[in-house]
Amino acid sequence: MTAFRSGISSTAAPFLWACILLFASGCRSGQKAAVSILDKVLVAHELRVGLTGDYPPFSYLNDRGEYEGIDVVLAMDLAETLDAEVRFVKTTWPTLIADLKAGRFDMAIGGISKNLLRQRVGLFSKGYSIGGKTPIARCEDAGLYTSLEQIDRAGVRVIVNPGGTNQAFVNRNIHQATVIVFNDNTAIFREIREDRADVMITDSEEVRLQHKISPDLCPTMPGKTFDQFEKACLLPRDLIWKAYVDAWVEQRLLDGTIAGVFSRFLD
Repeated sequence: MTAFRSGISSTAAPFLWACILLFASGCRSGQKAAVSILDKVLVAHELRVGLTGDYPPFSYLNDRGEYEGIDVVLAMDLAETLDAEVRFVKTTWPTLIADLKAGRFDMAIGGISKNLLRQRVGLFSKGYSIGGKTPIARCEDAGLYTSLEQIDRAGVRVIVNPGGTNQAFVNRNIHQATVIVFNDNTAIFREIREDRADVMITDSEEVRLQHKISPDLCPTMPGKTFDQFEKACLLPRDLIWKAYVDAWVEQRLLDGTIAGVFSRFLD
């Protein structure tokens, strides 16, 4: 084989030839590129959206058994840009990753926080909201839980829903207080109101909503959070699909749609 005439060094030549041969081998094999989820949605006119339905203000079931919430509205908006109908697929926080890997939905939404564990098996869209973990308690006791040190004490009952970032935060930071794992996220704040638990640490958006609908529950660190993270759509490993969802998020942030939906549910 003759030397390169393009000025490429002789040490780099073997690597480049290997890449060329690998590419040529792939072409000869006749293998077709995988069809993107974007193309599948455009053909089927259906967008399958994974949703837990237990996490207001992002997603929850109303009295008629219909999904409502910030991310329900956003998912329907995304589907409209694709001339598709939304089909909501029930998932749970403990099974979210397994359901994603099994291909049960085209995307998951509903207050999903970006983290590296989820990033190992899927892709995140651009973030559309920034929040953090913060405590909520009965208003009469709010002054007792103004820091992590005050919460993580013997005799304090910290309640948490299983399988998500709330439980991960509690596992990392709560060692002295009693931890109550409560499976029904739709009824978990009733446990605090009825004095079967003292405090919950959850996302700032959920705390805002719960204080709005239950004035006897108050944020114990108003305006402050223990950490910060983004909410985003969780997607399968499909870069073409991710690029489309990213573009949609960017547009809806710029045109004020996302801010308007958050205001509708929280203000």
